Amino acid sequence: MVALATFMEVLDTTIANVALRYISGGLAVGPDEAAWVVTSYLVANAITLIASSFLAKRFGRKAFFMWSVALFTLSSILCGFAWSLESLLFFRVLQGLGGGGMAPLAQSILADSFPPQKRGQAFALYGVAIVVAPVIGPTLGGWLSDNVSWHWCFLINGPVGLISLGLMSWLIEDSEAAKRERRQLRRQGVRFDLVGFLLVATFLGSLEVVLDEGQRKDWFGTSTLMNVFGVLTVASFVAMIPWLLRKKNPVVDLRLLDSRQFGSCFIVMLFTGAVLIATTQFIPQITQEYYGYTATLSGLVLGPGGIMTVVSMLVIGQLSGSVQPKWLIAAGAAIVAAGMYDLTRINGETTFSFFAWSRIYIGIGLSMIFLSVTTASYEGLRKDQTDQASALINVARNVGGSMGVSLAQNVLAYRSQFHQSRLVESVNPASPAYQETLSQATRYFQQHGFAGPDAQGQATAWIGQQLATQVAYWAYIDVFWVLGVLTACLIPLAMILKTVKLGGAAPAAH
Repeated sequence: MVALATFMEVLDTTIANVALRYISGGLAVGPDEAAWVVTSYLVANAITLIASSFLAKRFGRKAFFMWSVALFTLSSILCGFAWSLESLLFFRVLQGLGGGGMAPLAQSILADSFPPQKRGQAFALYGVAIVVAPVIGPTLGGWLSDNVSWHWCFLINGPVGLISLGLMSWLIEDSEAAKRERRQLRRQGVRFDLVGFLLVATFLGSLEVVLDEGQRKDWFGTSTLMNVFGVLTVASFVAMIPWLLRKKNPVVDLRLLDSRQFGSCFIVMLFTGAVLIATTQFIPQITQEYYGYTATLSGLVLGPGGIMTVVSMLVIGQLSGSVQPKWLIAAGAAIVAAGMYDLTRINGETTFSFFAWSRIYIGIGLSMIFLSVTTASYEGLRKDQTDQASALINVARNVGGSMGVSLAQNVLAYRSQFHQSRLVESVNPASPAYQETLSQATRYFQQHGFAGPDAQGQATAWIGQQLATQVAYWAYIDVFWVLGVLTACLIPLAMILKTVKLGGAAPAAH
């Protein structure tokens, strides 16, 4: 039941990816503006994650979980009825705020619901929900967009959320330990770190605006908006660090990042989230724009990878009891890097099976990394630190995903300009090769009913279209190169992780 709610929440990180063209058309905005539908959700999700530990302790896991699901469900329905981009983004932020506490809370509920010897199986199911949901999202979103409407990418959460609320009300009860902890917090008068929360929220939100809008607004050259949010990003970061380090009960315990083990795991999950979310957006994007795929077919490109991820999660769950996490992370990173390298071989004749197989490699590697870094991140932590550790690892996944999308968008834009300028230099209208191509294309259009001047105009336009398509291929190749290099960096990072005790129960926290 908690896996169902978590699956629904994580699904919404990517369900709208293949529907962005429908959304931009329906709301009369550009594709780059429509991309905010993805990143705004991820940032809002991460903001709630940092507060989820305290709120769950203070108000009870069951109450906070149900409030989260209720807000998520209501805002999902409102997203489906959005009348403009601004209203959609507002409801999407509410949706992210509601969904942020669901994933880490599910971990703690599973830990309380299963005995230690069965927690491994429970967490394998939870892991499947976390890793597979972003892959299923584009397939489901594509089918809904093609056959019903993009609005149903959000409306579908309505009945699922209501079912989850009913089951939670009936089946979930807070543990006695959680109740004692809540009473103790009240007696001690421990207050929520509102200042720290606002500083972290301002930093994450401002950073996302800078990353998303920087390329469109020419960064900090002439844009007042970029200058304001740039100052907010720096100021909130500078104020946030000393506040969180000095606070007795901070909203985020940054001291955890001082640990070589946890700090490395945080970076690994940051990069993993970047690759997971960026690839689930950019593979459907290129197949729709330059290979003529429908939204459904673009989503189905990721389907085989999702199936293989389920299988590999079960296998890795068994291997994790006998193989050190650092070796699984290194092996998984190598497989993902190989999959990204495979994607750098795209061209005009690339087939559906090519994209599908590349995604299968990536899915196998990501499942190895995800399960292993979750286990390794708790090594050496005290019991009272596991709540914060769980929240930070989930924040890393979401913030990494948001930053990955922004990074890929910027690489795509800059490298498109670069390749455009280089390829245009090589297209000389006076060259014999260009004249021969123009002549052949003109004859082709003449044979298909165009008069002389019109045929030459069509031929010139066709050459320009071929040039633009080639520019796009090279720009996407550069995006995949960057993501591949990021993944390869995880291999040496994994090697510095400590050796952990194998065979024990997986720690969990909200």
